[in-house]
Amino acid sequence: MQSFLSSINRLPRFEVKLGRLARRGPDKDGHYFFEQKMVDVLLSIDLVRMSARGQITDVALVAGDSDFVPAIEVAKNEGVSAWLYHGNRPHNALWEAADERIKITQDLINRILWQS
Repeated sequence: MQSFLSSINRLPRFEVKLGRLARRGPDKDGHYFFEQKMVDVLLSIDLVRMSARGQITDVALVAGDSDFVPAIEVAKNEGVSAWLYHGNRPHNALWEAADERIKITQDLINRILWQS
């Protein structure tokens, strides 16, 4: 995993953001699981900072919940266009905050794979 993350981090205009793992549970079957925490906040801070500095003109978010709405609104006030790539049911506030909305489908994934 470290090698994979390091490879992504070396790509132009890419940066890996890691939060921390938090132990959760037990679930209804008595199993514990781990959940990544703070990543949305770290990404939102970057979005706001880069927007305010004029370092970006567009942002592409792959999300479904409303955690990014405040950051998107700040970015849009700075002139950034927000592109939302989403699954079947993105949060309504997220949908409304985005400038452009693109549903992730198998066809979209296939087209991306053919271009790479």
